[in-house]
Amino acid sequence: MQHSTEAPPPLTRQDIRTLFLASLGGALEFYDFIIFVFFAVTIARLFFPADMPDWLQQLQAFGIFAAGYLARPLGGLVMAHFGDLFGRKRVFTFSVFLMAVPTLAMGLLPTYASIGVAAPILLLTMRLLQGAAIGGEAPGAWVFVAEHVPARRVGIACGMLTGGLTGGILLGSLMATGINLAYTPAEVAEFAWRIPFVAGGIFGLVAMVLRRWLHETPVFEAMRRRAGPAREMPIKAVLRGQGRAVAISMLLTWMLTAAIVVVILMTPALFQKMHGLAPATTLSANVAATFTLTIMAVAYGALMDRFGALRTGIPGCLALIAATYALYYGTEASPGSLLPLYALAGASAGVITVVPFVMVQAFPAETRFTGVSFSYNVAYAAFGGITPLLVSLLMATDRHAAAHYVAAVAVIGMGALAWNAARAAAAAAKAPPAAMPSPGLPRPAAR
Repeated sequence: MQHSTEAPPPLTRQDIRTLFLASLGGALEFYDFIIFVFFAVTIARLFFPADMPDWLQQLQAFGIFAAGYLARPLGGLVMAHFGDLFGRKRVFTFSVFLMAVPTLAMGLLPTYASIGVAAPILLLTMRLLQGAAIGGEAPGAWVFVAEHVPARRVGIACGMLTGGLTGGILLGSLMATGINLAYTPAEVAEFAWRIPFVAGGIFGLVAMVLRRWLHETPVFEAMRRRAGPAREMPIKAVLRGQGRAVAISMLLTWMLTAAIVVVILMTPALFQKMHGLAPATTLSANVAATFTLTIMAVAYGALMDRFGALRTGIPGCLALIAATYALYYGTEASPGSLLPLYALAGASAGVITVVPFVMVQAFPAETRFTGVSFSYNVAYAAFGGITPLLVSLLMATDRHAAAHYVAAVAVIGMGALAWNAARAAAAAAKAPPAAMPSPGLPRPAAR
């Protein structure tokens, strides 16, 4: 699709309402998923035997946290299958419910001292349900909002939804900070650790009720009228004939995991070890970075509506590389500059909005939910899982290995954007003049 530099048309009141409700639900669902990690130390002491070594308690607690990521691909694929066959709205609403209930239950679970080994087993079960829910949330939300807005507003829709998801991480960080400021460590261990889980579960149920007011996407309604109920299994169609779209989506998701896992999640702990910075200092800077990421995710979406994925994504990837190097080398030279440098790096990470923008346009309507969910969740599970280990190993030989890793993956992301542009141009050249794109979505951006 050739992108005009003219301003895209404004969103209608219905568009804004849909984006707000979708983004709010996404923020609350990501808050529910991430809040566990902020209280992992407390949970480790409460849900495993008191005579177990601290390191083993923490290892098992983080193992339960990681189990949520392992459940993402399967949960996402199952929900995407039903979303492509029976409707986006039903699955989009169900994913919030599937996240809210186990989150609420986690806040009410008895500890090891009360029920013994059943406590960590129940905790693991709830975490797996959370993982299944989050596997369907992000892909489902991106597809839902992209199919609701006009063709030249897909970028802002994906940007607002991505901003909502990262805003959930920010909300979790703020909640954890508030709990630890308001209560003593003894009070946190006794009861206060439960508050964020119970609150998240309740807010999630409220978000589910709000999402019931949303309408099914026009794209799916048109597809249902055109194709009827009997269609091929979406995953078969994706794996058989959409390999290039899957590969491009996975490579771009790799870039997203580098920006989120390394720049946002790993950097505070790395800087505490590398530069001896206090946790409060690195976490405050991390809040600033997450905030600028949330804002710039929306801004990048608006830019892509005007200039396309390639023209926006290539400069954005270059900015991510430059800002990450500035963060790592600049903080080493002047630790007092951490906060502004981290805020700048967070803002540059807003380029991740290019990932859903490209993915929702890479797959046809009939398999869009499944294609996005399969590509995103499998890639995130693989690359998101290996990134912390690989970066930690590389850091043993190079203090700036984290920045080198982000730079290398950003270059891969630029290559994927160029490949996508070439693929879109080739498809446009072969298409007959009367061919039209899927309702509500443009063809993949070629410029």
